[in-house]
Amino acid sequence: MSGIGNILAGIFVVMGAGFALIAAIGILRLPDFYTRIHAASKAGTVGSVLALLALAIVSDESAEVLRAIAAIVFFFLTAPISAHLLGRSAYTAGYRMWEGSVRNEMQELKETGRVESAPSSEAPS
Repeated sequence: MSGIGNILAGIFVVMGAGFALIAAIGILRLPDFYTRIHAASKAGTVGSVLALLALAIVSDESAEVLRAIAAIVFFFLTAPISAHLLGRSAYTAGYRMWEGSVRNEMQELKETGRVESAPSSEAPS
């Protein structure tokens, strides 16, 4: 692998680690489940993809490059869907949003009859 490829891969690894760190800080510091799942899914996905891109750059074997590309596609397809399903399940289970949330789109869907239930003012048991 060339020197430029190694430098580029190193930059991607550092950037990926930075996004993973941002995701970890978001999980610890954000106020409610919904914002935490957002941080974990978005920043965690970008961090993983950058690390896999670094692997694809430095790899000499085409099989490893194809596996890295397949994993990138897998991350981009599954992370947003799983985060959405977790958030929707938490909402229907009654987990309340943070008071500072600007908009509750699920409540709007409930009012139009497109969602079965919405959280009450009580915390889940």
